[in-house]
Amino acid sequence: MAKFKLPATQAIRMLKQNKVKFIPKPYKYEDKGGTRTSSRELQVDEHIVIKTLVMEDDQQSPFIILMHGDCEVSLKHLARQLKVKKITPCSAAKADNCTGYQTGGISPFGTKQELAVYMEETIANLDKLIINGGKRGLLVEITPTDLIKILKPTLVSVAI
Repeated sequence: MAKFKLPATQAIRMLKQNKVKFIPKPYKYEDKGGTRTSSRELQVDEHIVIKTLVMEDDQQSPFIILMHGDCEVSLKHLARQLKVKKITPCSAAKADNCTGYQTGGISPFGTKQELAVYMEETIANLDKLIINGGKRGLLVEITPTDLIKILKPTLVSVAI
């Protein structure tokens, strides 16, 4: 197998800039495979693979919600906690445009626009997590402590 060369994504730059220890986790990307594919390819529990989802509120303001790979986001509970009428997923085009990443490779680190970040509170209890490194087929392993230190997410309880 060819030696893996770490791509210089905005996410990787941001992690290095913040002196975060991370382990690159490249895997064979499958279109629309999601966390099920990455957890299978990396042979890790899907629960520690964290999805970066780009949503928008009823004012069309985009934001990021981080969720366990094996859970869904309750949009109703999230809307209630954010005190808005409605939350919907952003279109792929809008998500790509506001993050600067390609859908399937969206990282919460180093987004083009500064977006509010919300995180399922139970993610903070993990020993380690695996999250997108800013490119399809590239995840990075970091600690929840480092993620929280960099992103300063608002904790929410919206997993179903």
